[in-house]
Amino acid sequence: MQATILFGHGSRDPLWRVPIDTVAQRMLALDPQYCVRCAFLEITEPDLASTTAELVALGVNGITIVPMFLGVGRHAREDLPELVQALQVDYPKVRFYLQPSVGEDARVVELLAQIAMPAAASQAVTVA
Repeated sequence: MQATILFGHGSRDPLWRVPIDTVAQRMLALDPQYCVRCAFLEITEPDLASTTAELVALGVNGITIVPMFLGVGRHAREDLPELVQALQVDYPKVRFYLQPSVGEDARVVELLAQIAMPAAASQAVTVA
């Protein structure tokens, strides 16, 4: 059984996680049988270790981790790979796949460029 973890940074603001949760909900709308969870590096729960433990208890033997970062800073380059290595030690029978951060995906860059273009600004809400 395969699963995907959408991995975000985390924040004290509870609304911060809404976009990542929305991506997970959209994935389930596309395929209700898909196994997807959200996990966070710090502050926001659940963390990567507890999410992985939950999935392994469900019988998952392959986990794809998708870093939901636009920028590729130290967390994406160093911290996350170290966390995944530790998980591999804890769960040697589980295959972990660490994808590049979403901000490195050309499709995301293209969509962000289209959203930021002046034509898209006509759909924006004016703040006074």
